[in-house]
Amino acid sequence: MMALVALCAFAVAEETAEDWVKKGDELFAEGSLEEADQAWDNIQRYNESIKQDLEENASAQVEEMWNRTYGGQGNDVSSSAIETKDSGYVIAGWTDSYGAGKLDAWLIKTDAAGNEIWNETYGGLRDDVSYFVQETMDDKYILIGRTKSYGVGDYDVWLIKTDSEGNEEWNRTFGGPNYDSGSSVLQTKDGGYIITGVTESYGAGDLDVWLIKTDSEGNEEWNRTFGGPLNDSANSALKTKDGGYIFTGYTQSYGIGDRDLWLVKTDSNGNELWNKTFGGFNDDMGSSIRELNTGGYIIAGGVNAVYNAEVHRSAGDAWLINVDRNGTMRWNKTLSFGNSGYNIATSIQETKDDGYILTGYSFGLGFQRAWALKADQEGNLRWTKTFDRRGNKDLRSIKIVGNDEYLLAGSFGTYETGDLDAWMIKIKETQ
Repeated sequence: MMALVALCAFAVAEETAEDWVKKGDELFAEGSLEEADQAWDNIQRYNESIKQDLEENASAQVEEMWNRTYGGQGNDVSSSAIETKDSGYVIAGWTDSYGAGKLDAWLIKTDAAGNEIWNETYGGLRDDVSYFVQETMDDKYILIGRTKSYGVGDYDVWLIKTDSEGNEEWNRTFGGPNYDSGSSVLQTKDGGYIITGVTESYGAGDLDVWLIKTDSEGNEEWNRTFGGPLNDSANSALKTKDGGYIFTGYTQSYGIGDRDLWLVKTDSNGNELWNKTFGGFNDDMGSSIRELNTGGYIIAGGVNAVYNAEVHRSAGDAWLINVDRNGTMRWNKTLSFGNSGYNIATSIQETKDDGYILTGYSFGLGFQRAWALKADQEGNLRWTKTFDRRGNKDLRSIKIVGNDEYLLAGSFGTYETGDLDAWMIKIKETQ
């Protein structure tokens, strides 16, 4: 019965609570009074969240420059977007509208206004996806993800190099008999690549973080695993100014909670220098990390970062943590806004005023919203902006692409069709 409440709540953004209760007479004819009361409570909080969104957006110091979707009749998802050297954009993700298999890795090139120039798919007859894209030193593209069509295991880490038009030049797989997947790839000074992902085929536990170094042709030079007996994962990694690497995600093997945010620093050869955990007794995770201009790192993620489907809400908040170069916490801030209950930050960048721009999504009361926010250098909230309240959506990537201009990428789907399209938005801070 509660599933029915969640489904119907998708369509009531413009209805009053009284309208909803009248419909509830029919919906709950065979249900309990407690379920009807829960539906009433949900719609009251939903209407209040819409009111609060309107108030926040009215004062938001940003304007939407353009908004584009890409896709066909199926589900099409963007997970990463970058500005290219020609001032256009490239989006990486996956599609089941096009290509050869169930899901195929997908690369879309646009002009500066977000208009599609070309798109290419990569994959075989099974599920293949890309999670991250980077423009290479030779003005081409490198993608990372996972493949079930190729390799030797369940899923394997998948590295794809294309030319400037998206034509595949080569691809490489890494993995063993079990689940292995890549989450990010960065080009190194020697022209090779550093891959971050997870592995069940190697390491000490159920799921371990996997760091792989390759040469310029994608041939493995070394690999390292990080983790303990349980599940440990990395969501974001970067090269540090000292020549090493740092990644964040979550750990179940260490810390005090079910999952704790996990931060690991290595040297240039992938040898661990230190690791830190942050969190409480519930689920906490890191989604994105950046090295600060002033030294140290800023991490964005979520505290209590698991949505409770049984009650259609949770107490999760977006989370900012500022640490020094040794991983010691300077400060942390939870960012709670709107009235949906569950907010998680997925991507962060440092702005020219030493503040932070973030994107993420909220989920609760049977609906999902995408948002961007600005925080000052101490993590205090300056403004928030939510997008397209009627629809299934999230934002997974944010990049600074101009003077106070930001590029956001994710996925958008209407309640009417349920299908997702790749989604890209450009916004500008006006003050």
